[in-house]
Amino acid sequence: MTVLAGVLGNKQVALGPLAVEAGIFTFLLLVILSSAVAELFGRAAANRLVLIGFVPLVVSMLLIFLVLALPASGSMEPARLEGFQLILGQSPRLMIAGIIAYGTSQLLNVTIFSALRGRDPATPGDSRSGLLWLRAALASVLSQIVDTLLFITIAFYGVFPIGELLLGQMLAKVVLSIVLVPPLVHGFVALGRKLDGVRPVAPATQ
Repeated sequence: MTVLAGVLGNKQVALGPLAVEAGIFTFLLLVILSSAVAELFGRAAANRLVLIGFVPLVVSMLLIFLVLALPASGSMEPARLEGFQLILGQSPRLMIAGIIAYGTSQLLNVTIFSALRGRDPATPGDSRSGLLWLRAALASVLSQIVDTLLFITIAFYGVFPIGELLLGQMLAKVVLSIVLVPPLVHGFVALGRKLDGVRPVAPATQ
C-alpha cells in the first residue's frame, strides 16, 4: 500500500462534488489495517507494522531513482517513455513529504485509536472494548487531517497557494474516514478473530 499510494496519487478522482487524489484509498486501507491490528494485538504490534512499511517505501524510491537514471532503450516508444517519466519522475520534495506524512499520520492513528481503547489486549485476539466504530472513525479523521497538512505543506508550500487544496483534501478525507473506515475496521477485526479462532463479541457488547 505504501508503494502503490505514490502511483495512484497521480490521478484525481471525482467523488460527487469532492475531488481527491486516488492515493487516499491506499492510505485509508493502511489506517484500517493498523487500527485492526491495534485492536487485535495491541499498540506495539500495530506500530511495528507501520515501521515495517518504511522498508518497501524507501526501497521503491531508491529503485525508481535508479531506473530513471538509467538510459532508456532506443526501441522504447517515445509516448510510453514520456508517460513513465511523468508518473514516476516525482521530485525528491514530494517523496520526502510522502515519507514524513506516512510515518506521522499512521503512528498518530495507532496512538489515538489505542488511547481511546484503553488497555492493550492481554493476549492476541483478546479485545473486547466497545465503540470500535467510533474509535476507528475518530482516529482516522484526526490522523488524515494531519497527513494532509504535512504532505500538502511540505510538498507544495511556496510553489502555489495551497489553501483551497488543503481544505478540499481534508474534507474529502474526513468524509471517507467516516463512511468507509468504521465498517471496514469491523470487518477486518472480525476476519482476524475468525482466523485466530476467537469467538466473536456479542452485538450488545460491541
